[in-house]
Amino acid sequence: MDAFYVAVELLRRPELRGKPVIVAGRGPRAVVTTASYEARPYGVGSAMPVAHARRSCPDLVHLPVDMAHYRERSREVMALIAALELPIEPVSLDEVYVELTSTPDPVSRMSGLVREIRERFRLDASVGIGPNKLVAKVASDAEKPCGFVVLTREQAAVRFASAPPRLIPGVGPKTAERLAALGVETIGALQRHPADDLIRRFGQSHGRALHERAHFRDESPVARGELKSRSVETTFDRDIADLARLEGILTEQAQRLGAELARREHAGRTIAIKVRLDDWTTYTRARSLEEATLDVATITAVACELLRRNPPARPVRLLGVRVGGFATVPTGDQPAAAGQNLSLLDAA
Repeated sequence: MDAFYVAVELLRRPELRGKPVIVAGRGPRAVVTTASYEARPYGVGSAMPVAHARRSCPDLVHLPVDMAHYRERSREVMALIAALELPIEPVSLDEVYVELTSTPDPVSRMSGLVREIRERFRLDASVGIGPNKLVAKVASDAEKPCGFVVLTREQAAVRFASAPPRLIPGVGPKTAERLAALGVETIGALQRHPADDLIRRFGQSHGRALHERAHFRDESPVARGELKSRSVETTFDRDIADLARLEGILTEQAQRLGAELARREHAGRTIAIKVRLDDWTTYTRARSLEEATLDVATITAVACELLRRNPPARPVRLLGVRVGGFATVPTGDQPAAAGQNLSLLDAA
């Protein structure tokens, strides 16, 4: 979907069309969630601090995040995609892989889908079609907004040869820095770099993956099913060091998360917390239950115990709770009780 959160907001605020708009949280540490395409020429983009975005674009319109509304609109679009009766893998609220191998005319099928999304929901989507998920993903971003790009693996390797390695999903800033230190600053240079040297420097798995993905080789299947986990996170305007206060925030997050799980009739076996300290050090701790649960008391108790057993060494900047390992709970079944047995394994 193209600038999904902003596009959904503009349906409610059509007078803002054509203006530089961001959807973002409030507070001194808020970051941009989505930016309109009118804001992007100013350098405004996702994950940028809002204060920086405002300096870059003085006329920027800042809209608050309304995640419940975005989820509802996402469900409508995903239901339309599911009606194709093809294997799908949702990646986020606004992105999904569709397996088209069995489709006689995938270009026509996807053109019709984009048209129907626009006609029914007044939203735009971009499509990338390729022989694997990597090519499809990169192609879908290549000509946004309203892009429709079809590439073979070989065409992708040529078309994106001059792009930086960060274009490849999974290549983060640290890997890009290490590659730049080797003189590898484009995907084409990464294609030409000896695979054995990448393996020696980055390890067998990561080095081999860099070589393969630079050539746009990818054998990962479209994983059928829904998202495997759901989480709630909060970034604080001011760092918090009080453990009791952090437990109170976890409790409130668990209530929100439990309500969402109950609405979707999803229960999970794994409960985890995410803690980011004031120096940006981030760690997670998780616990697996004997049985899947969506019980708020259980989620709260496990999350708070994980926090107490792993108290932050410094003030906390971000705190979150996650439930994963989903299983569908049939209507009428009772959620797992708070007193159920827990495993003794905490996973970092």
